[in-house]
Amino acid sequence: MWGQVQAPQAQWQLPILLVIGFALFAGTVGARFFRRLRVPQVVGYIAIGALLGKSGLGAIDDAAIDNLLPFNFFALGVIGFLIGGELRGEVFRRHGWQFLTILLSQGIGAFLVVSILVSLTGLLVTRDLATSAALGLVIGAIASATAPAATVNVLWEYKTRGPLTTAVYAMVALDDGLALILYAFAFSIASGIIGAPTGGVFAFVGPVARKLIGAAAMGVAAGYLLNFVLRRVRDPELSLTITIGTLALVLGGALALELDLILAAMTLGAALVNLAPRRSQQAFHIVQRFAAPIYVLFFVVAGARLHLGGMQLWMWVLAGPYLVGRIAAKVAGAHLGARWAGAGPSVRKYLGWCLFCQGGVAVGLSILASVGFSKEMPGPVGKQLGDAIIMMVAVTTFIVELAGPPFVRLAVKRAGEVGLDVTEEDLMNSYRVADMVNRKAPVFAENTTLATILGTIAETDAMCYPVTNAAGKLTGIIRIPELKQSFGSAGLQDWLVAMDVMQPVPDTITADAPLVEAVTRMREQHLDYLPVVKADDNSALEGMLELRAVDRALSGEVLRRHRLAEAAEA
Repeated sequence: MWGQVQAPQAQWQLPILLVIGFALFAGTVGARFFRRLRVPQVVGYIAIGALLGKSGLGAIDDAAIDNLLPFNFFALGVIGFLIGGELRGEVFRRHGWQFLTILLSQGIGAFLVVSILVSLTGLLVTRDLATSAALGLVIGAIASATAPAATVNVLWEYKTRGPLTTAVYAMVALDDGLALILYAFAFSIASGIIGAPTGGVFAFVGPVARKLIGAAAMGVAAGYLLNFVLRRVRDPELSLTITIGTLALVLGGALALELDLILAAMTLGAALVNLAPRRSQQAFHIVQRFAAPIYVLFFVVAGARLHLGGMQLWMWVLAGPYLVGRIAAKVAGAHLGARWAGAGPSVRKYLGWCLFCQGGVAVGLSILASVGFSKEMPGPVGKQLGDAIIMMVAVTTFIVELAGPPFVRLAVKRAGEVGLDVTEEDLMNSYRVADMVNRKAPVFAENTTLATILGTIAETDAMCYPVTNAAGKLTGIIRIPELKQSFGSAGLQDWLVAMDVMQPVPDTITADAPLVEAVTRMREQHLDYLPVVKADDNSALEGMLELRAVDRALSGEVLRRHRLAEAAEA
């Protein structure tokens, strides 16, 4: 009511837009610092988030994290959508048996190993066999999940392509479904072990089946609708709006119907890429460029969410076997599964290194298990077990989210797949002028006769030639179009020299300048070339940079890398 005085809030909170801006800025700067240390940028995002969150300065508190929950859902949806774009039908027709064998080997392997280790360790702590076995089963099922976000972010950052990259995309896409199924069975058995009333396995399998099948059906239906619309749209900005809108509708529908959010987004992307393999590439490209700040915010908030100080000693004792057993089982299971399926050497050696990360599904299942144990075991024991599961999964998630990305980077680097999925724009951003400059370009002295100039031009394919004085300083440029006026009379060739036909130098650039800057300047000034000069003397010529030669070199390098990736995948 008007005039009613409200009680002041107990704690002042930062405005949410200030939190977003600060998280984006700090996360980006921190990631740049970590990249200088040759550490994947996602580690920087998470570390900065931990520093700003409950484990550090407390600038991002629980209220801010709750307010940012929609951004987290959207980030997971974007990641799922782009992963789906990598799941092409021909890849699964060629490698489907391999993927299924590896999935079951590493997923079930992690479930069994972690269940046994946590059960035995829990027995030492609790002296209660039934409770320890129930806890081990549930924790083991959670251990089978692999988080796609941090893993895939490394693959995108390093532009990887090849059999290992393809296998990683498949595993992170399918792991969550396997984890949900294992959890349904594990919790049903755990309920029976601790003597709680249960409806049997089917009481848990039914909701899981609805969650997975419903999400897949929603994603496929939305994929058909999006493809139908994009076929009639040519404007990139309108395509972006429609694609983002469709993705948001799918994510919102999945949340409203309590379906698997990531799976719904993945099937949307998979349906679109298989319905329109070429036309859909623009949609995936514009979504990936749009989503960069959302990724930053997602990983910063993920780091801020973790609270390392809340772990009691006995929880750390249980977390140790969980962490070690999960990593060992993922590595060994992936290796054995790849051997049984006849996968290539890079998949056998390095796939397990790419499966350490865990995230949203594992944390979600830990919360679900906490609620379940509290219901099945009323009293302090059930609550303690529930809290232990949440804390163990949260802390180990923080550890593997920091340690996992460097292992992914190391794996794809050793597999030789870094930089094989580049575009011309990617290469241009990574090169400097020194990488493309032609230092053997013909150079004419100011007194070189026109006849000599024309003879040299006939033997080369360049379109422009620098002119230097007696001291070797750049004084002008000769371009073939300007020479046409000298072709009319043969007599002119005997007494005209380079100084008579050269043009002023319109612009220069240094060898250490970024290549993208040079290309941008040439295109803005409608130039075919730029003389390259020394940094300490802008008239001392080092060579010539031609736009045509740059385009040809970039196209050739992209084609070479793509052929290497295709040969490895064959």
